[in-house]
Amino acid sequence: MRVITSARAFSDALEGERALGRRVGLVPTMGALHAGHRSLVERAAIECDIVAVTVFVNPLQFNVAEDLVNYPRDLEGDVSQAADSGASIVFAPPVPEMYPGFPAPVATSVHVDAVGDGLEGASRPGHFDGVATVVAKLCSLAGKSRVYFGEKDFQQLAVVRRMVTDLSLPVEIVACPTVREESGLALSSRNVRLSDDGRLAALALHRALTAGLGALDAGERDPVRVNAFMRDVLNATEGVSPDYAVAVDAATLATPEKLSGEVRLLVAATVGPVRLIDNVGMVLEPAEAPVGVT
Repeated sequence: MRVITSARAFSDALEGERALGRRVGLVPTMGALHAGHRSLVERAAIECDIVAVTVFVNPLQFNVAEDLVNYPRDLEGDVSQAADSGASIVFAPPVPEMYPGFPAPVATSVHVDAVGDGLEGASRPGHFDGVATVVAKLCSLAGKSRVYFGEKDFQQLAVVRRMVTDLSLPVEIVACPTVREESGLALSSRNVRLSDDGRLAALALHRALTAGLGALDAGERDPVRVNAFMRDVLNATEGVSPDYAVAVDAATLATPEKLSGEVRLLVAATVGPVRLIDNVGMVLEPAEAPVGVT
């Protein structure tokens, strides 16, 4: 395991690996690694010859200074978990290495219209600009590679995909399924802040998504009605304060008049002091035409 803190050294290391004919896998994280992150590293290790994990708590993603200060940090533990999961390199730069002159304002940032503006973008203004900026930098440093993201943060995934396409970055984005506890709770670094009662209340997010899937499976195609099924579950759970519960087109994250094709259900709610998000997808089969109609 190599722990690298210099951006130039990180770029040189991966370029050296490619020069030897090796396929590079990249797993960007903000540390506090859990089983969800490990699943990304494990998949990358299967599909690539060498895997690099980035551990960087990106200050541009935080709207509240207190959240940045309180974000869990355990580099030693992260390095150990990354190594156990199949990574060979951990890139853990100090903030000035990624943003020279910080905390002076960053002069160049990346904004992705439309897919980054609503939902989490509306609740956390500037958040996805921070995500897109740091991912663009990491992809540029890494060079040609496969970059692994979890579907747990589905809007983030959509933003990154669009950004990579629009900027013609030499990477392939690989989406990996959400990892869940047996209860259905999606794994998140934030879960450690939930009390025992909070963990029980947080299961409402998964129940809400299940209700939405049930409505779709029963033939409901009106997004307003599907949204209502999900929100009713959140509203009925003590200790849960809903933010949104929506059914959208998976590619654009826009709400169509009638749901069709690949649909994504997304929910967000605050449980105690912790804001949680979750999502699931479903591909809706085209309605069968009546007999005799083409």
